[in-house]
Amino acid sequence: MPLGTRVWGFGKLLLLAGALAGTFLVFAGIAMRVAVRARHVTVPNLVGHSLGDATNVAATLDLQLRVDPVKRPDPKVPAGHVLMQEPTSGSAARRQRSVRVVLSAGAHVARAPSLLGETQRSAEIRAAQDGLSIGAVTEIRSANYPPDVVVAQDPPASTQTAEIRLLVNRGDDRATYVMPDLIGLNGDRAAEVMRTRGFRVSINAQSAASAIPPGVVVRQSPAGGYQVHPGDSITLEVSR
Repeated sequence: MPLGTRVWGFGKLLLLAGALAGTFLVFAGIAMRVAVRARHVTVPNLVGHSLGDATNVAATLDLQLRVDPVKRPDPKVPAGHVLMQEPTSGSAARRQRSVRVVLSAGAHVARAPSLLGETQRSAEIRAAQDGLSIGAVTEIRSANYPPDVVVAQDPPASTQTAEIRLLVNRGDDRATYVMPDLIGLNGDRAAEVMRTRGFRVSINAQSAASAIPPGVVVRQSPAGGYQVHPGDSITLEVSR
Protein backbone atom coordinates (compact mmCIF):
# COMPACT_ATOMS: atom_id res chain seq x y z
CA MET A 1 0.00 0.00 0.00
CA PRO A 2 1.41 3.38 -0.91
CA LEU A 3 2.76 5.45 1.97
CA GLY A 4 0.42 8.37 1.26
CA THR A 5 -2.63 6.13 1.43
CA ARG A 6 -1.54 4.66 4.76
CA VAL A 7 -0.88 8.14 6.25
CA TRP A 8 -4.26 9.37 5.10
CA GLY A 9 -6.00 6.33 6.63
CA PHE A 10 -4.17 6.82 9.91
CA GLY A 11 -5.14 10.49 9.94
CA LYS A 12 -8.81 9.63 9.49
CA LEU A 13 -8.60 7.24 12.42
CA LEU A 14 -7.10 9.98 14.57
CA LEU A 15 -9.84 12.43 13.54
CA LEU A 16 -12.53 9.87 14.28
CA ALA A 17 -11.01 9.07 17.67
CA GLY A 18 -10.80 12.78 18.50
CA ALA A 19 -14.41 13.32 17.52
CA LEU A 20 -15.52 10.39 19.62
CA ALA A 21 -13.47 11.66 22.59
CA GLY A 22 -14.94 15.14 22.24
CA THR A 23 -18.45 13.74 22.08
CA PHE A 24 -17.79 11.65 25.17
CA LEU A 25 -16.49 14.67 27.11
CA VAL A 26 -19.53 16.75 26.12
CA PHE A 27 -21.98 14.06 27.19
CA ALA A 28 -19.96 13.40 30.35
CA GLY A 29 -20.15 17.10 31.25
CA ILE A 30 -23.90 17.16 30.63
CA ALA A 31 -24.35 14.00 32.69
CA MET A 32 -22.35 15.50 35.56
CA ARG A 33 -24.46 18.66 35.51
CA VAL A 34 -27.66 16.63 35.49
CA ALA A 35 -26.35 14.51 38.37
CA VAL A 36 -25.37 17.59 40.39
CA ARG A 37 -28.73 19.22 39.77
CA ALA A 38 -30.49 16.00 40.71
CA ARG A 39 -28.77 16.11 44.10
CA HIS A 40 -30.15 19.64 44.79
CA VAL A 41 -33.71 20.63 45.59
CA THR A 42 -35.49 23.90 46.28
CA VAL A 43 -36.22 24.39 49.97
CA PRO A 44 -39.99 24.68 50.49
CA ASN A 45 -41.73 27.25 52.66
CA LEU A 46 -42.44 25.53 55.97
CA VAL A 47 -43.47 28.60 58.01
CA GLY A 48 -46.98 28.24 59.37
CA HIS A 49 -47.08 24.45 58.94
CA SER A 50 -47.54 22.14 61.88
CA LEU A 51 -44.50 20.06 62.77
CA GLY A 52 -46.06 16.93 61.26
CA ASP A 53 -46.98 18.64 57.98
CA ALA A 54 -43.56 20.30 57.74
CA THR A 55 -41.87 16.93 58.28
CA ASN A 56 -43.92 15.34 55.49
CA VAL A 57 -43.28 18.21 53.05
CA ALA A 58 -39.54 18.06 53.72
CA ALA A 59 -39.49 14.25 53.36
CA THR A 60 -40.97 14.40 49.87
CA LEU A 61 -37.86 16.37 48.83
CA ASP A 62 -35.48 14.10 50.73
CA LEU A 63 -34.81 16.77 53.36
CA GLN A 64 -34.72 16.34 57.12
CA LEU A 65 -35.99 18.64 59.85
CA ARG A 66 -33.87 19.71 62.80
CA VAL A 67 -36.15 21.24 65.45
CA ASP A 68 -34.69 23.96 67.65
CA PRO A 69 -35.23 23.03 71.31
CA VAL A 70 -36.29 26.57 72.26
CA LYS A 71 -39.77 27.69 71.22
CA ARG A 72 -40.54 31.38 70.74
CA PRO A 73 -43.83 33.11 71.58
CA ASP A 74 -45.72 34.68 68.70
CA PRO A 75 -49.31 35.95 68.72
CA LYS A 76 -49.87 35.16 65.01
CA VAL A 77 -48.41 31.66 64.62
CA PRO A 78 -50.21 28.90 66.59
CA ALA A 79 -48.26 26.88 69.12
CA GLY A 80 -46.42 23.91 67.60
CA HIS A 81 -46.29 25.44 64.12
CA VAL A 82 -43.13 26.52 62.31
CA LEU A 83 -42.20 30.12 63.10
CA MET A 84 -38.79 30.34 61.37
CA GLN A 85 -36.64 28.16 59.13
CA GLU A 86 -33.03 28.02 57.94
CA PRO A 87 -32.25 27.86 55.04
CA THR A 88 -35.11 30.05 53.88
CA SER A 89 -37.67 28.94 51.33
CA GLY A 90 -36.53 29.17 47.72
CA SER A 91 -32.90 28.35 48.55
CA ALA A 92 -31.10 25.48 46.85
CA ALA A 93 -30.05 22.65 49.15
CA ARG A 94 -28.54 19.20 48.72
CA ARG A 95 -30.73 16.20 49.35
CA GLN A 96 -30.39 14.71 52.83
CA ARG A 97 -29.57 18.17 54.20
CA SER A 98 -31.22 19.26 57.45
CA VAL A 99 -33.53 22.24 57.59
CA ARG A 100 -33.52 23.95 60.99
CA VAL A 101 -36.94 25.08 62.18
CA VAL A 102 -38.06 27.09 65.21
CA LEU A 103 -41.52 26.33 66.54
CA SER A 104 -43.96 28.87 67.94
CA ALA A 105 -44.98 28.76 71.57
CA GLY A 106 -48.17 30.63 70.69
CA ALA A 107 -49.30 33.87 72.23
CA HIS A 108 -47.69 34.60 75.58
CA VAL A 109 -50.34 34.48 78.30
CA ALA A 110 -49.66 36.03 81.68
CA ARG A 111 -51.56 37.75 84.45
CA ALA A 112 -52.23 41.41 83.81
CA PRO A 113 -50.52 43.77 86.27
CA SER A 114 -52.36 46.73 87.74
CA LEU A 115 -51.58 49.75 85.56
CA LEU A 116 -54.00 52.21 87.15
CA GLY A 117 -52.30 55.50 87.95
CA GLU A 118 -49.35 54.74 85.68
CA THR A 119 -48.49 57.04 82.80
CA GLN A 120 -49.13 55.53 79.39
CA ARG A 121 -45.39 55.23 78.76
CA SER A 122 -44.64 53.46 82.04
CA ALA A 123 -47.66 51.17 81.49
CA GLU A 124 -46.32 50.18 78.07
CA ILE A 125 -42.87 49.44 79.51
CA ARG A 126 -44.27 47.38 82.38
CA ALA A 127 -46.52 45.38 80.05
CA ALA A 128 -43.59 44.66 77.72
CA GLN A 129 -41.50 43.47 80.65
CA ASP A 130 -44.25 40.94 81.46
CA GLY A 131 -44.39 39.80 77.83
CA LEU A 132 -47.79 41.43 77.25
CA SER A 133 -48.84 43.78 74.48
CA ILE A 134 -50.86 46.99 74.71
CA GLY A 135 -53.98 46.92 72.57
CA ALA A 136 -56.35 49.80 71.91
CA VAL A 137 -55.75 53.01 73.89
CA THR A 138 -58.92 55.06 74.47
CA GLU A 139 -58.69 58.67 75.63
CA ILE A 140 -60.83 60.86 77.89
CA ARG A 141 -60.44 64.44 79.06
CA SER A 142 -61.26 65.00 82.69
CA ALA A 143 -60.15 67.29 85.50
CA ASN A 144 -60.78 64.48 88.02
CA TYR A 145 -57.54 62.66 87.18
CA PRO A 146 -53.96 63.74 86.52
CA PRO A 147 -53.17 64.12 82.81
CA ASP A 148 -51.64 61.24 80.82
CA VAL A 149 -52.35 58.53 83.41
CA VAL A 150 -54.20 55.23 83.06
CA VAL A 151 -57.64 55.47 84.67
CA ALA A 152 -58.98 52.06 83.58
CA GLN A 153 -57.74 48.84 81.98
CA ASP A 154 -59.28 45.80 80.34
CA PRO A 155 -58.93 43.08 81.47
CA PRO A 156 -58.48 43.99 85.13
CA ALA A 157 -55.37 43.13 87.15
CA SER A 158 -54.59 39.45 87.86
CA THR A 159 -56.55 38.27 84.80
CA GLN A 160 -54.78 35.89 82.43
CA THR A 161 -54.36 37.62 79.08
CA ALA A 162 -51.95 38.35 76.24
CA GLU A 163 -53.11 41.93 75.66
CA ILE A 164 -54.24 44.88 77.78
CA ARG A 165 -56.44 47.76 76.61
CA LEU A 166 -56.09 51.12 78.33
CA LEU A 167 -58.20 54.18 79.09
CA VAL A 168 -55.92 57.21 79.44
CA ASN A 169 -56.84 60.68 80.68
CA ARG A 170 -55.42 63.46 78.54
CA GLY A 171 -56.37 66.21 81.00
CA ASP A 172 -59.09 68.81 80.94
CA ASP A 173 -59.58 70.78 77.74
CA ARG A 174 -57.44 73.90 77.73
CA ALA A 175 -59.01 77.33 77.73
CA THR A 176 -59.13 78.97 74.32
CA TYR A 177 -58.59 82.68 73.67
CA VAL A 178 -58.77 84.88 70.60
CA MET A 179 -55.43 86.59 70.07
CA PRO A 180 -55.91 90.37 70.55
CA ASP A 181 -54.46 92.97 68.22
CA LEU A 182 -51.54 94.46 70.19
CA ILE A 183 -50.06 96.63 67.45
CA GLY A 184 -49.71 100.25 68.60
CA LEU A 185 -49.65 99.34 72.31
CA ASN A 186 -46.70 99.58 74.67
CA GLY A 187 -44.77 96.31 74.29
CA ASP A 188 -43.86 95.83 77.95
CA ARG A 189 -47.41 96.37 79.21
CA ALA A 190 -48.89 94.14 76.48
CA ALA A 191 -46.39 91.41 77.33
CA GLU A 192 -47.20 91.64 81.04
CA VAL A 193 -50.93 91.25 80.39
CA MET A 194 -50.43 88.22 78.14
CA ARG A 195 -48.04 86.57 80.62
CA THR A 196 -50.61 86.83 83.39
CA ARG A 197 -52.89 84.75 81.14
CA GLY A 198 -50.27 82.00 80.95
CA PHE A 199 -48.69 82.82 77.58
CA ARG A 200 -44.96 82.80 76.88
CA VAL A 201 -44.06 86.20 75.44
CA SER A 202 -40.79 87.29 73.86
CA ILE A 203 -40.00 90.82 72.71
CA ASN A 204 -37.75 91.68 69.77
CA ALA A 205 -36.57 95.20 68.93
CA GLN A 206 -37.06 96.62 65.45
CA SER A 207 -34.86 99.14 63.70
CA ALA A 208 -35.35 102.73 64.89
CA ALA A 209 -38.25 104.55 63.27
CA SER A 210 -38.52 108.32 63.76
CA ALA A 211 -42.31 108.34 63.31
CA ILE A 212 -42.98 105.76 66.04
CA PRO A 213 -42.09 106.20 69.72
CA PRO A 214 -39.76 103.53 71.13
CA GLY A 215 -41.26 100.44 72.77
CA VAL A 216 -44.43 100.35 70.68
CA VAL A 217 -45.60 97.04 69.20
CA VAL A 218 -45.23 97.18 65.42
CA ARG A 219 -45.60 93.46 64.62
CA GLN A 220 -46.90 90.38 66.42
CA SER A 221 -47.09 86.63 65.96
CA PRO A 222 -49.64 85.10 65.96
CA ALA A 223 -51.69 87.85 64.39
CA GLY A 224 -54.83 89.20 66.00
CA GLY A 225 -57.89 87.00 65.62
CA TYR A 226 -56.13 83.63 65.84
CA GLN A 227 -57.13 81.09 68.49
CA VAL A 228 -54.46 80.63 71.15
CA HIS A 229 -54.10 78.57 74.34
CA PRO A 230 -52.27 79.28 77.59
CA GLY A 231 -48.70 78.09 77.25
CA ASP A 232 -48.48 79.09 73.59
CA SER A 233 -45.57 81.27 72.47
CA ILE A 234 -46.21 84.88 71.42
CA THR A 235 -43.61 87.11 69.76
CA LEU A 236 -43.86 90.90 69.86
CA GLU A 237 -41.67 93.20 67.76
CA VAL A 238 -41.34 96.72 69.14
CA SER A 239 -39.83 99.93 67.84
CA ARG A 240 -36.69 101.42 69.31
